[in-house]
Formats: sequence, structure tokens, C-alpha cells
Amino acid sequence: MEIRALKGTKDIFGEEMRKWLDMEETIRNLCNDFGFSQIRTPIFEFTNLFQRGVGETTDIVQKEMYSFVDKGDNAITLKPESTAPVVRSYLEHNMGADVQPIKLYYMSPTFRYERPQAGRQRQFHQFGVEMFGTDSPTADAEIISIGYELLRRIGLNKVELHINSLGDTECRKKYNETLKAFLESKKDGLCPLCNERREKNPLRVLDCKNEACQEMFKDAPTVLDTLGDECKAHFEKVQELLTAMEIPFVVDPKIVRGLDYYTKTVFEFVSNEIGAQGTVCGGGRYNCLVEEIGGKPTPAVGFGAGMERLILAKEAENGNTLPPATRDLFLGYRGEGATVWAYKLVNELRKEGVSAESDHLQRSVKAQMKYANKIGAKYSAIIGESELENKVINLKNMQTGEEKEVAFDELVTVMKQELNK
Repeated sequence: MEIRALKGTKDIFGEEMRKWLDMEETIRNLCNDFGFSQIRTPIFEFTNLFQRGVGETTDIVQKEMYSFVDKGDNAITLKPESTAPVVRSYLEHNMGADVQPIKLYYMSPTFRYERPQAGRQRQFHQFGVEMFGTDSPTADAEIISIGYELLRRIGLNKVELHINSLGDTECRKKYNETLKAFLESKKDGLCPLCNERREKNPLRVLDCKNEACQEMFKDAPTVLDTLGDECKAHFEKVQELLTAMEIPFVVDPKIVRGLDYYTKTVFEFVSNEIGAQGTVCGGGRYNCLVEEIGGKPTPAVGFGAGMERLILAKEAENGNTLPPATRDLFLGYRGEGATVWAYKLVNELRKEGVSAESDHLQRSVKAQMKYANKIGAKYSAIIGESELENKVINLKNMQTGEEKEVAFDELVTVMKQELNK
């Protein structure tokens, strides 16, 4: 049997790894600018965390979770999303006693058993932000603005922001009654899954991917028609803030998101560049989740974005914008005595922050220079017999071809000067 990676998983290395590191650096800088600190939660949690937090009737809980019983007879699940684990951590470490709001972000592997497709794997990676402790519409607007600014920084211009409000529990109750009546009138044409859901969780029916069902939903009542005064004012203020921040948006009553914990504002950034499943970032407010998991009522808002889909969308719109990989210096050698000096100097350069490399394969000088070109070395030099004798090398600028003599004991200083020009 051939040993290979499991379906829906992939190795990340080489040029692709550089794209990931670039995206991660952009995200860290972005979150620092917005005052969010990083959190890392375990890869697995008790299964009931997701059953309570994500929702028993969601596709994630019913079909997609990687769950198992460990050697201590504990029901364990590889996390299918990261908001519930962050909420668990918020409660476990009593973050509610700290200065509010609590502003956290994460970049984490996540696991769902679903059909692999472009930008979507069974082990995928999520970037997300969460803000706890405020119900202010300013928090909703700030969370959305982080997503908007991220897309701007990575060069995504062909992305549209869709927003909606699901209201609070009272609004949802009224809307569910109205929606149930509508779905009852359409039950003969609905798919089996929608008919199964329309009594237990009618809002989830609207998220069905069946085209025939979606066609019937075109005249479905919208949750915006049942918003109470407070929820309506909240949503209007979010829109006012987004307009003031010059963040364009479309009010889309069909945005419901796929998880049960959302209340009030929900949103998605949608790209037309990466196929039918074009959402690159989505989230909203979840004021009941902390209480659902066992804490005191605590307002919260956040979003999640698939790292794979962000990288895919960035490349689809802009191509590969990363500059070629480089090294500062390749220091080759000829002869056994030169080996020790080459690695002595390379080590000294590295300690001073200069990226330097030498030969490990006993190549010829010609082959070493080909390797220097291949790795994008900015400068190169060869230590041979005469260089050993005089303790001087010819430092070559690989772009201009210019050479200069440099003493061994001055190489670090000269390289730092050259690189700072």
C-alpha cells in the first residue's frame, strides 16, 4: 500500500509556504493595528462544546465533525470551527473580569469531513477575530472593517460585502413562525433535508444549496420584516458607521450563515473569482453563545476566514505577487582547507542577521555558482588557495557583476553595509 496524505489534506512547503507566511505576516500586522491579541486553543475539545455552541441541527454537527472516544472514554472532537473554543477559553480563564472589551484573534487548523474542492479541504486553516463584552454597533462595524482592511491589504478588489440582521431571540421567534408557515406551503417541492429542518430550525432551510429550493425561496419572508425597534436601530447604526468608514455594502436578507449561534448582524465578503463557493470571510454577532456554553450573558461579535480561500482569491485576482526568494550571500569554496573557513564565515554572518549559505555537496566551483544563481543569492564569493593564503575574497554583486576585495575579518561589516545601501 502506497503511503500518502489523506484525502482532503495537503502538505504546504516551498513556494506555497512562502505565500502562507506572507499572508500570516499580513494578518499579524493587521490585528496589531486594530489592537487584537492572539489566542491559540487546542486542536481538540469535548464534543458537547460544539453540540451546544454550534447547534445540533447544523451540517457541521450532524455530518462533518471528526469525533471519537479517547482512552479515558471522553467524547472528543477535532475542532470544526474556532469561535466555540475561544468562548470556552474566555469562560475558563475568567476573561470577563479583565478590562472590556476583550479582543482576540486566531490562526488555526480546523477539521470538517466534507467534499474537498478548490480552497476547501478536510483539514483547513481559519483566521478569525472575536470581540467580547459590548453590544455596541461600533463593535460590529469594527469587526467588519478588519475583514475589509485585510482584503484591501492583500489586493482583493473584486469582493462584495453582504450584510443582514437576524435580530434577537424575540425577533427570531416571530420570524420562525412566519417562515414555518411559508415553508409549509412549499413542502411538496422542498428537498428531504429542508423538510427535515423546517420544523426544527427553519432558518437553516434558507441556507440549502439545492438550486430548486433556492428558486422557491425567492419570495420567502425576510427576517428584516420582523425586527423589533432595538434591533432595527442597531442594524441602521451599523450601516451608518460602515458608510462613514467608506466601506461599501449590500443589504442581503438571504444571508443567514450556517451556525445557530448568530444574532443581530451577520455578514459575508463574497468573491466572484473563486467559483460557486465564493465566500472568503463571514461572521456576525453572537450574543447568546457565551451563555449557551455556561457563562453569564455576554455580547460578542466576530468573523472567520479560510486561509486557503484567502490565498486562492488573492492569486486569482492578482497572480503571484511575491518577489523571488533570495539569500544575501553564497560563499563557496575549493579545497579541503577552505571548507572550515567558509563555514566559519557563514556562521559569523548568520549571527549578525545576514542570510548566508555554502555548499554541502562538494560541487565544482562552476556548479556552486549555478546553485548561487538558483537560490537568488545577491552576492557570492569563492574561497580557494590564494584567498586562504591572503585571507581576502572577491565579493561579487550578482546583479551588476561588480567585484571588490574584502578581508575575511571585514566580511560581516562590508556585507551589512552593502545590504543597507
